[in-house]
Amino acid sequence: MLKRLKHQMPGIPASPYGPLDENGVRKLADAAFEVLAESGMAVYSDTAFEALRAAGAGVDAESRIVRFPRSLVEDAIDSTPSSITLFSRNGEYDVVLEGDRVHYATGGTAIYVLDPDTGERRPSTVDDVILSTRMVEALENIHAFTINVFPNEIKERDHIDTNRFFHALDNTNKHVMGGIYSLNGCRKVARMAQMIAGSAESLREKPFVSFITLIISPFKIDKEYGEITCYLAQEGLPVVVPTEPICGTTAPVTLAGNVLTHVAETLGGIALVQCVHRGAPGICGSVGSIPNLQTMDHLGGPIERAMINAAVAQMAQHFDIPLYSTGGTTDSKEVDIQAAYESAMSSLLVAMSGANYIHDSAGLMESDLTVSYEKLAMDNEILGMCQRVLRGIEVTGDTLAAELIIEKGPGKNFMSDEHTLRHMRQEFFTPELANRQKRGSMSPGDSALARARMRVKEIRSSTKTSLLSADVRGQVLQSFPEIR
Repeated sequence: MLKRLKHQMPGIPASPYGPLDENGVRKLADAAFEVLAESGMAVYSDTAFEALRAAGAGVDAESRIVRFPRSLVEDAIDSTPSSITLFSRNGEYDVVLEGDRVHYATGGTAIYVLDPDTGERRPSTVDDVILSTRMVEALENIHAFTINVFPNEIKERDHIDTNRFFHALDNTNKHVMGGIYSLNGCRKVARMAQMIAGSAESLREKPFVSFITLIISPFKIDKEYGEITCYLAQEGLPVVVPTEPICGTTAPVTLAGNVLTHVAETLGGIALVQCVHRGAPGICGSVGSIPNLQTMDHLGGPIERAMINAAVAQMAQHFDIPLYSTGGTTDSKEVDIQAAYESAMSSLLVAMSGANYIHDSAGLMESDLTVSYEKLAMDNEILGMCQRVLRGIEVTGDTLAAELIIEKGPGKNFMSDEHTLRHMRQEFFTPELANRQKRGSMSPGDSALARARMRVKEIRSSTKTSLLSADVRGQVLQSFPEIR
């Protein structure tokens, strides 16, 4: 196997794009503390409510409103690890969330897929969880697998989580993150992961799974998500507390108002995690967007969504806490020009902000409802280009090649020079899907989309092999008979 190129390595630091100036960052931080202290959040989880009360928050038992003193939130920020590693099982794709280091992942929990045989949209199934996982395992620029489709045939709520996480862990060595549908399901997944790790302590030391709960905009911690968040904090497992405010509906219509809602809500989640277990690996999150002003429906592809997430990345860096962000989404219903430009602009902008874990960045479309396997392959190539941008232009004596230019003199070419041979593969991003041939040398149907379809076909037709040991796999299946 060839050594990975520099721009194929996960965690390249960004040269940040920042939509906020320094004054804007300071104002947003102060406003977030003020909102949490004066208005607070409605907390419907008893465990969360009591943990916040015990930590010194102002509580109203009748209204369930909890107000967070600034000192409580600042202490939570200080006690949140500034660096959290989401481990891969084989060490190839460890995801280090810190500073402005950037990683890409899938996501979305779509309820539909575009069928790779017919091209028609249909409800997603367990088989789609499996194929999506196998795709991510094979695609080099997607660094982690956020479980991206819902198994619609699983009707028992407590069985959803075990099915999704088992098939993910069975088919990729990359880190697996997923949303959770019930507290019981969450407990089962934690037990499953402990069995695979060898012990609860081994899992805490090198967590290869992480979990997503949710703050309900505007400013609510509901009973189920609150209890799940508290459980994960108690267990010391990585938990993302994202928020999804939409401009003009669940947040003010302005981008600044949306960013403020994002920051205040997710800091409330971070405060909860730290009040339950000081030092627990809590990860703030940014998922919101803007609406279609004609229908007020949620949109996935607006450039403003990327700007919001870039601004939240600036705020996370200001507080020095890890961030789970969003990029690469589109409102297109097909893998077409719209899907390409909306996804590319979004992924690049959010990557250049230095967001640590950019989920939704591959395969997702139709306002986050549908996954396309061809788009997974296409987005992998877009993300490779983003990585090359983040790597920048390295200026050293060797890369400048001033002595070589002088030695060659005017009118000489560099095609066969040793310097060219040494640098040519590392210097450029080489696409697998894009067609760079001249028109006359192209074969019929040799387009980027056709090549994406071929990539999907190759992965589907490759031999499916469990990435769990036979003993552990058998133990897990025996312990969780609901797994299909």
